[in-house]
Amino acid sequence: MSVKVNITSKGIQKVLKNYNEKQAIAEYIWNGFDANADTIKIDYVANALGLLESLTIADNGYGINFDRLQQKFDPFFESEKSLQIVAPKHTSKMHGRNGVGRLTFFTFAHNAIWQTTYQSEQGFRYGEIQISTGGLNSYSHNFTAQLTSTGNAGTTVSFTNLRIGEQDMQELVLPFLINEFCWFIELNKHKNYSIVVNGEALDFSSNVKSLEEFNLFYADTNVTFKIKYVHWKENLHKELSKYYFLAGGEEIYKDYTTLNKKSDDYFHSIYIDSDFFRDFDFKSFENEGQVAIFGAAKSAPEYRFLIKELTAYLKDKRKPFLKEYASRLIETYEQDDIFPVYADERESQKQKPVLLNLIKALYEIEPKLFSSLNTDQKKVQVRLIDLLLRSDQQSQLFELFNGMIQLETEEQEELASLLIDKNLAVS
Repeated sequence: MSVKVNITSKGIQKVLKNYNEKQAIAEYIWNGFDANADTIKIDYVANALGLLESLTIADNGYGINFDRLQQKFDPFFESEKSLQIVAPKHTSKMHGRNGVGRLTFFTFAHNAIWQTTYQSEQGFRYGEIQISTGGLNSYSHNFTAQLTSTGNAGTTVSFTNLRIGEQDMQELVLPFLINEFCWFIELNKHKNYSIVVNGEALDFSSNVKSLEEFNLFYADTNVTFKIKYVHWKENLHKELSKYYFLAGGEEIYKDYTTLNKKSDDYFHSIYIDSDFFRDFDFKSFENEGQVAIFGAAKSAPEYRFLIKELTAYLKDKRKPFLKEYASRLIETYEQDDIFPVYADERESQKQKPVLLNLIKALYEIEPKLFSSLNTDQKKVQVRLIDLLLRSDQQSQLFELFNGMIQLETEEQEELASLLIDKNLAVS
């Protein structure tokens, strides 16, 4: 049976034009995890020229229920708005939500066939769904086969007429998948979630810079928080740096850490497991003055203690990282000729160390001061700092930086203290 709906195939590709093969393959994996799968298998075969002859993505989830097929596929094609993929804000469950990721295969293949088995009231049923790039606004399906023997639920998507090579898979797609799913696999580690590529489990530890586990104990009410901290080498794409609140290993809520979006590359995740969160009302505090009806809320002393301790912990962990990146910033500025040219070697030896140390210290306080600048802007900023230093106008520097970005009170105090330091030239 073939079903056609409103929006055109070209219209679908236009709406999803920002997707590439890496993101598309990731969406099929998310669809599997959304279907309660714990194992995703990716298998591909390349020919002598290095082009892929076959690619399949299989999951052991609950499959696609034929009785709900129309609900799952038809809404995607009704309008451009329905094709937007929105990641969940406060939970990692149902990442795909509207399942529109099923249509992104056009970025790397011409045809996609879903072979799915699901358990109905009458037993296991099997069926197939087909979509081609030239007809993304229609799909054909066949769910006539009834399985009489006990089977296993799950879905396998097979892609044909591929436009992707083995080198692309190894150098682009697989590293992307590691960064995309490392935090999620860690979140579900106790459930043994895995992504298996050609028979071998993808190694997510390759993106781990450091990992620590410890407990925080709130003595007044005998509440224990089990903490797992992971510092990632590379970014987590749209997930960013977050706290994950769990009870008995099950995610209850997630939110950004206090050091998220600080314009540096300090990528991290904090997993917090405690029975304290079983009846916790995370939403009540979002509207000031609203009181939790059941259980504790963010205004609870236990929660305030937890966030205060973790904020201090993260700041402490971030310091050596920022020192390292401050040194890299100086090296980059040297290579790009950002620093001013001094009249002679004597002046350079006197002024430049003061300037370099101040820039390093400023970066460690607030990396945003040096982010999103082009070469000319960097030169103007650095040379203005140098000019004000030579004129002994540190107070003007404070006003300059405090006006450029919104600094927190603690950051303002650090900056003010730094700019009255008379020993900036001392390494």
